[in-house]
This record gives sequence, structure tokens and C-alpha cells, in this order.
Amino acid sequence: MAEPQLLFDYTGHLPECPTWSAEEGSLYWTDILENEIHRYHLASGKHDVIQFSEEVGCFALRESGGFIVAMRSGIWLTNKTGLIVGKVCDNPSNPDLARFNDGGTDRQGRFYAGTFWGPGDYNGALLCRVDNDLTPHVIQHDIHGANGLAFSADGKWMYTSDTPNAVIYRTPLDAHGEPGIREVFKRFAQGEGMPDGAAMDSEGHYWTALFDGYRIARISPQGEIVEEHRLPVRCPTMVCFGGDDMKTLFITTTRENMDDEEVARLPLSGALFTLRVEVAGMEKLKFREM
Repeated sequence: MAEPQLLFDYTGHLPECPTWSAEEGSLYWTDILENEIHRYHLASGKHDVIQFSEEVGCFALRESGGFIVAMRSGIWLTNKTGLIVGKVCDNPSNPDLARFNDGGTDRQGRFYAGTFWGPGDYNGALLCRVDNDLTPHVIQHDIHGANGLAFSADGKWMYTSDTPNAVIYRTPLDAHGEPGIREVFKRFAQGEGMPDGAAMDSEGHYWTALFDGYRIARISPQGEIVEEHRLPVRCPTMVCFGGDDMKTLFITTTRENMDDEEVARLPLSGALFTLRVEVAGMEKLKFREM
């Protein structure tokens, strides 16, 4: 079985939202707490950083070029250098208490972004969607920390996780991609890790980063863990597929809230890893504007 490998010599604060660009042969990701989007070109090793004025919870590449970016105050369109070219909407949560977190695109090229409820006193976060015509909608509530967004290849299911509540949900989608009533897909017991960011492979298996679990897991459509890979860090945050054959899994990790002793003991916390897998993953589509 393949072992996770370091992508390159880098450690961030809270890397998230890895996104593969096949056209560029590059991996993008955000460091939420450093207000950055990163780009790493695999062939040359060139590493670029785009600085923003607020936390970048998640983003997607746009078909027209540049990014759609969910920052604390709202969702914005930018060019490829990060220059804001338009505002989509305000943060539908209270931006003082909830920043954007996980997100991505569905099979129609619409952008989803969920929030993380900072106070933690109740499930005050939500999941919103930006349609192709830039209309925003809040589509789910009752979330503590939105994560784990992924879509089945046939477009019939949306998967999400709520990390602090240690649960993965799935939601049926109609022919137009509109959500029905979500249901519990899998719960994790204390000590097993908490499901964070995720991706779907071409066989319909859901790959999740298990925050506080030292590993990533592949979960069958029936909700059974069928494969696990240990990491030399406690908190992986998200996975995505990429590479020429879409059989490379990219894994982000974090060192958020770790003291000096833990960082010294687990110095690769915040690094990015790769893992060769046997089943190709689903491509992340770009945001498609009308």
C-alpha cells in the first residue's frame, strides 16, 4: 500500500480547499488564517501566494478565469491575481461570529460555501449556494462547522460533514440538483477523529480527512470504511484528487491551536501530502457563470 509523501517543503497555518487545475498542472489551496490562496506548479516547483484582506474559507476556479472566493464578509469574484472584480453577496451568517469554511462546486458548476460557527454554543452555521446567474441561496441550517462537500458522479447525492459534531450527511438531489432532506450517512465515535474536508472517487467512494484522527479514510456508498492511511500529523483538513490520471490524492493539514510542544513533536503539521491511489477521483468543476 502506498504511503503519503510530502508535496514540497512547506508548512502553513490552516491549509484547506485543495483544488487541482489540470490545465495548469498545478495545485491551489487556501490558508484560511493567513488570508492566502496558494498555487504550486508540480513540474517546476514554483510556489506563488496571493494575499487577501480577510480569511479565505474556500474558493473555486472560474471558467472565465480567476476565482470565486468566500471570505469572512461575503463572497466575491476576483481575477487570477486576486484583484476583486465584483461582489456576489454578503456572508448570510453573522460575520463577527461565523467565517466561511469548506466549499466547492457541484456537477452544474454552481458554488457552495459553508460557514463555521465560532462561539460553538449551538449549531449556528449554514450552507449556501451561488447559482450560475450569481443568485445566492441558503440551503441548509443546523450546522456547527460545515465541511466535507462532495457530489456523486450521477448527481443524485450531495455529501457534507459537520466536523465538531463528528457526522457525515448525505442529501438527495433532484434532476435539477435541488436538495431534499439530508440524512445521516456515518457518525464517528469519540477518539475516531472527526470528518473534515472530502472528495469523491469514480467508484462512488467518499474520501474524508479525519481531523484529530491522524489519518484519511475511504468510505463505501454503504457507509463502511474500506481503506485508511495514517499520516504523521494529528489533523488532516481536506483531500482532493489530481494529477494526469486523477489518481493522486492531495492532502492538506493544519497546526491551528497547537502549542510549541505539539509542533515540535509533529513538525509536519500544516504540510501538504500526496498519496497514490488505485481508483481515479472525480474532477472538481470550475464555477460556471451565465
